[in-house]
Order: sequence, then structure tokens, then C-alpha cells
Amino acid sequence: MREEVVLDVMRQAVMTVITVSGPLLLIALSVGLLVSIFQTITSIQEQTLTFVPKMIAVFMGIYLLGTWMMNSVVELFVDLMQNLGNVIR
Repeated sequence: MREEVVLDVMRQAVMTVITVSGPLLLIALSVGLLVSIFQTITSIQEQTLTFVPKMIAVFMGIYLLGTWMMNSVVELFVDLMQNLGNVIR
């Protein structure tokens, strides 16, 4: 197996992981930041308060973006399976 083929497959896999997980990470980051600002303003220092809004936001993100995420991963898998002969050589 040539190095170029392996590097290309790994590049595609890493880019797919980044594009699929990026929106959910941004949603969790923004909700966590908003909850932290709210906690700072109201002086509520409850440690577990950040988890519930983040979980709800991430689940909503999965609900809204799940089809696109699954299509991206399936597209990568189908592309790998179609080019399996080139990858194995």
C-alpha cells in the first residue's frame, strides 16, 4: 500500500470527523459559555447546572443535524468501500 493512499484515506477520515463533530462542539461551547455568564451574573455556583442545558442543546443539535451527520459518515464509508481495491494494493 502506498503512502499517498493511506494519507489520503486518513485525511478524508479526519476531515469527516471534524466536520461532523464541529457543530455539536460549537453548540456545547456556546451553551456552556451562556450558562457560565448567567451563573456569574446571578452568583449561582451550582456545579451541575451546566450539564442539563448542554445535554438538551446537544440532543437538539443531533436531532436537527443528525441526518446530515449520518449522510457524511455514510458517504465516507461508501467511498472507502468503492476504493477498497486501491487501498489494499
